[in-house]
Amino acid sequence: MILSKSEAYFNPIGQNSINNLPIRGAIVTISNGTDTIQLTEIDTSLNGVSVGGFYVALDSLTFLPTMIGIPGTQYTLNIITADGRQVSSSAVLHEPVALDSVWFKVQDNLDSLGFAWAKLSDPDTLGNYYRWFAKRLNKDDLYYTPFGSVFEDKFINGQSFDFAYNRGTVQNSEAEEDENEEAGFYKKGDTIVVKFCSIDRGTYEFWRDAENQLANNGSPFAVPSNVKSNINGGRGLFATYSVAYDTIIAR
Repeated sequence: MILSKSEAYFNPIGQNSINNLPIRGAIVTISNGTDTIQLTEIDTSLNGVSVGGFYVALDSLTFLPTMIGIPGTQYTLNIITADGRQVSSSAVLHEPVALDSVWFKVQDNLDSLGFAWAKLSDPDTLGNYYRWFAKRLNKDDLYYTPFGSVFEDKFINGQSFDFAYNRGTVQNSEAEEDENEEAGFYKKGDTIVVKFCSIDRGTYEFWRDAENQLANNGSPFAVPSNVKSNINGGRGLFATYSVAYDTIIAR
């Protein structure tokens, strides 16, 4: 959990203003309806500067999670800041939905570059929401999402279908492969680990709006809109991800 204050849009940005943004000393708890855990506040550093506002649910001795997610369970977040402000949210951890199959396919007219493909059989119940992550072993440090990483089953409920995703990258990447003809593509020889997530509606709406904002950034014709939040008493996201993994050997 990362907690911070917002800043006025036209306020000057400097070291003092940045240091004042993290919210320290808050009491942060998560409950599954039976058990309640309190998150531990930690300090970390960014470019040698101490940065607060980070809260983790890890045992201080073993560094293992102090609460394990159970599909079908609703989790509730409660925050009380040092000055008495209260913030809350809730999210349901849905059952994971595994992909039927995954594969790599070279794009037309390209020698070795292509996209990651998958086949999904959506359960015959409305209200399923998904998010796609992927990483290349020995190349990517994290799982990255391409634009359009979230989708719902409003028009595909109960159907089986094939779909593809391009390669996601870290924002503002200056890596050569993200600025040349390989940008957005996987290539033969890659080992791609797919992290396919079942999410709830609040998580879907947040990332749908956030990706639309990023895609429209700088466009004079884009319609401005706020990113939808599922936080009561604040803005942001309290998310649950139920994960199914698969691996693609790009040949």
